[in-house]
Order: sequence, then structure tokens, then C-alpha cells
Amino acid sequence: MKFLSLAAEEPAPLIVPDSLQKARFEETIEKITNLDLQQVLSSLVSESIWIVLKILLALAIYWVGRWLIRKLIKLLNGIYERRSVDKSLQTFLRNLVKAVCYIILTLLIIQVIGINTTSIVALLASAGLAIGMALSGTLQNFAGGVMILLLKPYRVGDFIEAQGKSGTVEEIMLFSTKISTPAKQIIYIPNSSIATSIIDNYSTSPTRRAEWIVSIAYGDDVETARKAILEILTADNRILQDPAPVVYVAALADSSVNLSVRAWTANDDFWDVFFTMNEIFYKVLPEKGIHFPFPQMDVHLLKE
Repeated sequence: MKFLSLAAEEPAPLIVPDSLQKARFEETIEKITNLDLQQVLSSLVSESIWIVLKILLALAIYWVGRWLIRKLIKLLNGIYERRSVDKSLQTFLRNLVKAVCYIILTLLIIQVIGINTTSIVALLASAGLAIGMALSGTLQNFAGGVMILLLKPYRVGDFIEAQGKSGTVEEIMLFSTKISTPAKQIIYIPNSSIATSIIDNYSTSPTRRAEWIVSIAYGDDVETARKAILEILTADNRILQDPAPVVYVAALADSSVNLSVRAWTANDDFWDVFFTMNEIFYKVLPEKGIHFPFPQMDVHLLKE
């Protein structure tokens, strides 16, 4: 019956009469006049002090938490060094632990300030789902980083070539791999791309085979050229003799006979040996009677 009576009441008029407006205004003035100013000021001061204390407590928790996180990271680094954990995995775990610790610290500070973290966590969960769908590529990069650390196709310090770029791996991060090119350029390759692409890792073996194509003129003695090249290679201590260097006839080209020269060297000496031998071949082989031909074409004219 009470519900029916309330439902039956007429809605308040949109236009209030002047007499009613005047009565309400006078009522408001009376409330303000009878207000205890001392009580209001006391309440404001106590609330202000409490807010300042909470802010100071939150700042103290932040600095202490930050100090503890740094100590934790330092402790983990010591454990990693003692257990000889791979440097790539060290970087990944360090970044992951740091991110989780700072998230926990932020939630703790919010709780101390007085904000309900339950609603914030629920909001973050729903927002995380939406952000995760929007940033699916970023999550793929994270998954790619995990796969790289588990399968270890390369490690920090390896010289690799991937996605058309080559360089030394400086750091494997959560979402990308940082490499330094021989020209000292820093390149960041997304982990999702590099984890699913072809990777040339030149640092997995302590030795590496160098190969040169030496073109000699038709009419030059192949055996003389072979002997001269092997003498050059044998004289260099950086060239390994097991397996021994070899020289093969690779192709009979249009203007030259192409010799394939192959020799093994230490991985660290590869580029120095490669460029040095190019220069020595150019200087020494002509002294042995070997000629480097230019491209040429024979033209025959027929008279009708």
C-alpha cells in the first residue's frame, strides 16, 4: 500500500513558486548561521594532518620498497653469477622480477593512501584484457622472448644475422633483441619476428671457414696458381692446417677460370684473415705469372 501511495504521488513541479523558493533560501541561511565554525576548522585540520601523514607514509614505503628492490636485484645477480646462469636469461629474469616488484609496490602504496585496491585490480584485469587484445603483437614479442631463452638459438655476445641485419647481440629484452652492428649502430629487432625467422649464428663454432673466388686468365697454369695460393695460406699462422686449405677449379667463366679457395680459421680472426688475403692475392699472384683478366668479348666481322 505504501508503494502504491508513493507511486500515486504527483511528480514535483518543474517551476517552484516564489514563496517556496524564499522559504528554502531562508532555511539554508539559518543552517549556515548556526554552523559551528570552530568544529569545522578542527575537523579540517585533523583531516589535513591525517592526509599528510598518509602521503608521508606512502613516500616512505616507496623509498624503502625501491631500496629493497635494488637489493633484491643485486642479490639475484650474485646468485646468477655463482650458478653461471646464461647472460641472456639473467637480463630477462632481472627485467621480469623488477616489473613485478614495482607493480606490487604501486598497489601497496595505493592501499596505504586509502584507495580500494580490489576495485583497481578488477579494473586493471578488465583493462588488461582489452589492452592485451589491442597489443597482441607486443604479447607475441614477449612469447618470442621466452622461446628464445628456452631454445637458445643465440646468446648475448653472439654474432648473428636475422631479418636482414647482422651484428653482435648486446641484450635480449622482454620484447626485443638489441644488437650492435660492426658500424656500432644499435638495432632493436622484435622478438616475435626473430623467433620465427631464419637466424645465422656465426658464434656457435670456435672455427669458421673462409672462402675466396680467385679469377685467373685462360692460358695461365692452374697448378702454378694453386701452389702459389697454398704457399700464401700456409705462411699465415692464423690459417688452420687441420683441415688443410684447398684450392679447386670452381667454374670456367666467360672471361676467366674461377678458383675456389677455402681455408679454416678461428672465429675471432675470420674477417681479418679474409680481408688480408684479398690484398695478398692481388699483390703476390701477378709476381708468380698469374693474371687477373678483364671481362672481354671476341667480335668477328663477316664480309658478304
